[in-house]
Amino acid sequence: MRWPRISRRGFIKGTGLAAAAGAAIGVLPGCTNPEQQTVPEPLVVDSEKAINILEEYEEIELDLQEGETWSVPLGSVLHEGNGKLLPVTQAGSSASPMVKGCVFSLENGAMAETLHDVRGDNHTTVIYDARCSDEVYAWVELDYLTHDWTLYASALDKGQMSTNATTLWTANADYDPPGFACTGRKVLWHVLPSLSGTKTSEHSFCYLWELGDENAQAVVESPGRFPVAPCISGNVAVLVPRVRADEGVYYGVTAYSLGDNLATVIDQLVLPQSIKPFYASYVGNRFAISIEANYNSGGMFGTMGSYIGPSTGPFVKLPREPSANIAGKDDRFIIKSRTSYFVVDVRKSTYAILTAANRCVDYGEFPLRVGESEDFVTFATVKDEQSGYPASVTVRSFGW
Repeated sequence: MRWPRISRRGFIKGTGLAAAAGAAIGVLPGCTNPEQQTVPEPLVVDSEKAINILEEYEEIELDLQEGETWSVPLGSVLHEGNGKLLPVTQAGSSASPMVKGCVFSLENGAMAETLHDVRGDNHTTVIYDARCSDEVYAWVELDYLTHDWTLYASALDKGQMSTNATTLWTANADYDPPGFACTGRKVLWHVLPSLSGTKTSEHSFCYLWELGDENAQAVVESPGRFPVAPCISGNVAVLVPRVRADEGVYYGVTAYSLGDNLATVIDQLVLPQSIKPFYASYVGNRFAISIEANYNSGGMFGTMGSYIGPSTGPFVKLPREPSANIAGKDDRFIIKSRTSYFVVDVRKSTYAILTAANRCVDYGEFPLRVGESEDFVTFATVKDEQSGYPASVTVRSFGW
């Protein structure tokens, strides 16, 4: 097993940032899920064996329950979340700050500012990304000159962020800004080497921290880069570490239990050699995996599209280029297409079309729910009917 390494420069930089931002955490030794010794065989399915939704399912009228629709300020970018509060990065009112951090409430449609100033050098540092649950807010600050970055987290109380922020991780340009996710009081994040840095041979790790903890736990180790960010799906976290490293490049789409901080592997599907998932989630004991490219091998998973099924099959497929992760509940799944969504019921073998918001095709509409969810929420930048220029951002909610 290879343990995380922190360079002297990274350690000094981290402690310096901690003094400005609040408490800094340590990292517990050990890894809950190190490189796995026993994993399933790669699953190669004949490309003709999957059920094509467009050819074999019946199209029906949409029966999602239409909920609230809100208009929020232009320049707001909402990010996925699984609570009543959704993370938002928003254009600043001036050059400093260029980006602000906010939360949007699905209960009342209110937008609240959580981050106005960065913790780093305010001349070269920006808020790069943000995620939240109803209890914790996490964000990445990036120095756009050096590409150094820091991940912070803070408690949320009724949409208001604590003044004390915790430094979860800091790194230089040898490591990419992390994919990360929040659920309840927990934050999950990746630390993975950049493809162009000096640490390309390093292993990648996923870390977990909970509000109030003095230390983070390394929970999953990958002998290579994680291809997708962590996905929170109900009580499950979906990660995609490299597996079978001594045999070739294999990705294991894996569902871990959040109840014991990812100590338990619930389910795993190993993709054919060299095939990389674009998105991955887990709903109702089924994997939902998106592949963005056509490969010359690998059977069914070697062709572009979205695939839904248990780890042993059978699978249904939507042969469309994926552009977002898949959300769902029980037997129903929502798959984004370019200008609409497919609402698929794998038990009833039906699908319906949820159209995008009016005048948003140029800029796109995107889901804010991924994996297991009690509702479905989207956001879109909408053009003015007369001028054709972007005018506002629309948030829509739907019930199952």
